[in-house]
Amino acid sequence: MVMKLYQYAFKAMGTPCEIQLYGAIESEVSQVAEAAIADVRRLEAAYSRYRDDSFLSEINRIAAHGGSIQVDSETAGLLDYAEACYHASNGLFDVTSGILRQAWNFKSNQLPNEQTIQSLLNRVGWDKVHWAAPYLEFPIAGMEIDLGGVVKEYATDRAASICWERGLQHGMVNLGGDIKIIGPHIDESPWKIGISHPRQPATLLHTLALHSGALASSGDYERCITINGIRYGHVLNPKTGWPVKKWLQ
Repeated sequence: MVMKLYQYAFKAMGTPCEIQLYGAIESEVSQVAEAAIADVRRLEAAYSRYRDDSFLSEINRIAAHGGSIQVDSETAGLLDYAEACYHASNGLFDVTSGILRQAWNFKSNQLPNEQTIQSLLNRVGWDKVHWAAPYLEFPIAGMEIDLGGVVKEYATDRAASICWERGLQHGMVNLGGDIKIIGPHIDESPWKIGISHPRQPATLLHTLALHSGALASSGDYERCITINGIRYGHVLNPKTGWPVKKWLQ
């Protein structure tokens, strides 16, 4: 049978997404792609901070008043991973830091005042949370967690696994720049992933050739404000409440 490349574009988690798959029978490839996309949407529904009916919002309603909640095994796995990232990064990756967005509005063209940031920092810190699976406890009222930093990557991995386990082993998943290679092109050549220049969007900074593995990137060129010649990006330091500075100037 002749293997063809099929492309499935969709939107999820607030970003354009795409799954590319090689297969011989289009209807069968489409069924696999639909299953992978459905799982991405399931995770979005469960962990979106923009949906009042998500499980994450339920967690944060408990956190707002202080208290504890029992979580399912999938959520426990995500929290375990978030905790591992917190320790590996010496506290710089912190899922409790999303509350800092209350201070930062990147559409306002204004900087927050330090008093506002400091008041929020009192409620930031994974070390302030008590996590012992399956119970998550918030001793300090007014905290919240944001799993956006782990769920999209997890969803990308799961989508790729669904395709692989259903027999489609040549393809790629791209969830808004979080990329997972299912397998190389049908001729065993690598997928070529272009990295845009952060200051010249129409220019490629580099191209990576991937037969396998995954890739994710972030930058300060989409959500940012520039004041007095200084660029402030959306990636915040949870220890200071201010944007990190190690970007291309």
